[in-house]
Amino acid sequence: MSRRAALRRAAVREWGPLATAVRTALAERGARALALTLTATALTALVQLVQNQSWGYGPVRALGAVRAEDPFWSALLRTPLSLFVPALDLPVWGALAQILLVFGVAEVCLGRWRTLAVAYAATLAGTLYARIGVALGPEAFLGLPASDARVVDTGPSAAVVALAVYVCHQRRARFTGLLVVVAMVVEVLVKDNLAGREHLAAIAAVLAVCGVREWLGRRAPAPRAGRRAPAPRAGRRRSAQGLGAGGGGTRSGAPPMRSWNFRRGPAQRTSWW
Repeated sequence: MSRRAALRRAAVREWGPLATAVRTALAERGARALALTLTATALTALVQLVQNQSWGYGPVRALGAVRAEDPFWSALLRTPLSLFVPALDLPVWGALAQILLVFGVAEVCLGRWRTLAVAYAATLAGTLYARIGVALGPEAFLGLPASDARVVDTGPSAAVVALAVYVCHQRRARFTGLLVVVAMVVEVLVKDNLAGREHLAAIAAVLAVCGVREWLGRRAPAPRAGRRAPAPRAGRRRSAQGLGAGGGGTRSGAPPMRSWNFRRGPAQRTSWW
């Protein structure tokens, strides 16, 4: 029983903040909280449907397929659409489920635009790594064979992996984030291909961003305790407009507010103390 309770506490500590954020966002905004996720899922399904048609394969490849052998600026223009071009040799339902889950959690935790920025940066990191790896050659460390220059990039999977790691870092779900990284490393060890290496490149880019954010957070100056306004004592609260000529002067030029207590004679602007 104690072991079960310990596992339950560990699960709540790991996934509790994520579950609370998602539940709260869905309760407050409904489907509007997942506008980007639903759009990305629908667009991926539409692209998959089009590229499986005889008339649609060519246009999808021309607009959204990125290869290391392509001219750089042409590939850069195709990269945004390549986020939603699933691999032909994998079942599309897997890609749709990943987008719906990971993009949904990321959109709730990070916001719409940051989710899109992280996804695009991760895809771009994988694409740039493919170019650098092919240029280095298979003999170099992290190099790639020349044949990989003709392989289409990973599509949405690199963005999904990177978003999962980024959200886990933000919500301090360290075990889950480590599990994702280990799974991608094992994938490369078992089946060393361009897609697996692009996943690792995307993870490396996201971890670099997370490291910079942590470093900037530690360097941010802490608020000085001496700048806090002291709490007013009972019975010694002065007027919000300051004191007049008899008690320290106000610079605004506005007449001082009269206190609720009765004052006599010339000392109207001083405290009754």
